[in-house]
Amino acid sequence: MKLAVYAGLIFGLVPLQTTVLRYLSVAGVGPDLCLVAACLVGFLGGEIEGLLVGLALGFAQDLFSAGTLWLNVMTKGAIGLVAGLVGRHVTNATPATLLKALVSLSLLSGLTFLALVRPEAGWAGYWAAAYGILLPETAFNTAVGAGVYWLIAGRMRRAQVVQGGLAGFVR
Repeated sequence: MKLAVYAGLIFGLVPLQTTVLRYLSVAGVGPDLCLVAACLVGFLGGEIEGLLVGLALGFAQDLFSAGTLWLNVMTKGAIGLVAGLVGRHVTNATPATLLKALVSLSLLSGLTFLALVRPEAGWAGYWAAAYGILLPETAFNTAVGAGVYWLIAGRMRRAQVVQGGLAGFVR
């Protein structure tokens, strides 16, 4: 089941992001679904799953975009790995922990892209891009990540209640 979900993410998110979300963006800025997915998979599934799914999502993004080659692979893989480490090694990993990790990783990814893709922009160009693209995209990523996490966490809690209830009933 998990493999099918990951395959669906890898093959479905990039086309969804490039087609449907183009029309749902505000001022040309929308969420990076692959970043959100890599972060959630890492946070909920662990660092190895986050790394592998992040690498695959980044490869799919690089394959279908005209951007810098391997930049998405490296950033999405690192995001999945770091989110997995946060989810595994923080004592009380709460939804607030996920949101802080998502904001931090989204900002770090955006700054990496900004520095590597537009090195000649200068400070004025960096500030304009930070306020016009980076901060709104981070807000979108956090909102989408929070919503998806809320849906997944509720589903996981219901599954645990059902399993716990059946285990108590079978005795």
